[in-house]
Amino acid sequence: MSNSADTPEGPGRTRRWRPVRVLTAAVFALAGLIFVTSFNTAKGTNLRTDASLLRLSDLIEERSHKNAGLDETTAALRQQVDALAARDDGSTKAQDARLRALEAGAGTAATSGAGVTVTLDDAPPNAQAAPGYPEPQANDLVIHQQDLQAVVNALWQGGAKGIKVMDQRLISTSAVRCVGNTLILQGRVYSPPYKITAVGDRSTLNKALVDSPALQNYQLYVKAYGLGWKVDEHKAVTLPGYSGTVDLHYAKPVN
Repeated sequence: MSNSADTPEGPGRTRRWRPVRVLTAAVFALAGLIFVTSFNTAKGTNLRTDASLLRLSDLIEERSHKNAGLDETTAALRQQVDALAARDDGSTKAQDARLRALEAGAGTAATSGAGVTVTLDDAPPNAQAAPGYPEPQANDLVIHQQDLQAVVNALWQGGAKGIKVMDQRLISTSAVRCVGNTLILQGRVYSPPYKITAVGDRSTLNKALVDSPALQNYQLYVKAYGLGWKVDEHKAVTLPGYSGTVDLHYAKPVN
């Protein structure tokens, strides 16, 4: 004998809704509501955001370009200020000479002379250890913050009159920092190879590079895994003046 729930409906009988049918209808109604809401929200646009736009590296690159543009604007305004200051303002020759000396010491004025350029680079792809050395780890094959700092410190110790890293002049508040495999310097981002140029006596600068314990350790990695190291000498090279802001945000001069 058939169950009454399976009995076909006859004429004049009242239609009975099963719980499963009610649930199915509710699901379809909810799905329709979601589609309508999505359509009204999108208005023909893509609701998905490209994952690449969310990457931190893209944000850093965007800010780097923006900062580069601001640096150029600042440099142009500084030139205008210098041109106005060059007019007769009643200052004496001694005062003008002192101002030029302060600008040179602060790194805000261009400087020229003999010098050297040091180039650091990551090891080549698929680098292998030289005979007698252990197999390299990932950190053994890339340039680190301490490597760049070691070069800069050695050049200062060698009597450099001025230093630039990539295309930016270093001043007393400059910080050489690396994030991952990129250099962040004064709000701008750089990738290897890294070039550090110094103006000064070439023989003294070269000796300071050779005598640096940190760079002697770096040379072991150059020999073992092929990290990039190159020193070029210049009879004459010009370093640009620092064109960014010199205001202190987290410190104040002592009175």
